Amino acid sequence: MQGRVVAVAASSGHEFSKPVLPRITLLAGLGVQGDAHCGELVKHRSRVRANPNQPNLRQLHLIPAERLASLRAQGFDVAPGALGENVTTEGVDLFALPRGSRLHLGATAVVEVTGLRNPCHQLDDFQKGLMKATLERAPDGALLLRAGIMAVVVEGGELAAGDTLRVELPAEPHRALERV
Repeated sequence: MQGRVVAVAASSGHEFSKPVLPRITLLAGLGVQGDAHCGELVKHRSRVRANPNQPNLRQLHLIPAERLASLRAQGFDVAPGALGENVTTEGVDLFALPRGSRLHLGATAVVEVTGLRNPCHQLDDFQKGLMKATLERAPDGALLLRAGIMAVVVEGGELAAGDTLRVELPAEPHRALERV
């Protein structure tokens, strides 16, 4: 599977949205250089309150441009970086990837998918009804989380819009993505 990077974003503060940048630098084992969520240990404020010594499985937030387009079609004003993602992609169904998939981004960066972003009230604080719009139902009634996926940085490198995205699936059996 191949796709491309549409946009990259980072913010040193814990704001909901992140400004789109010309490029970001991914640091192995840490995340996006200069981003508020960069670090070996958890940086998301609610998780820090629960246990600041947890490993940071949310070093990188990715969302497909196709998901943003779907939300725009529902009347939401969303663009790359608006939902706090660091990387907006195109051409790969990120939600269908199993846990442990490796995404080769640009020339050298590699990230490993750890799970689904857990939608929270901040989505509704940003735009009323957005949280519900990021939740779907599978044909069997199971709840599907569609607010992006999370990953850890395995190999660092620079990343910019237009860079390639190549998926490397883990060995079987594949484990479905869960909330992280």
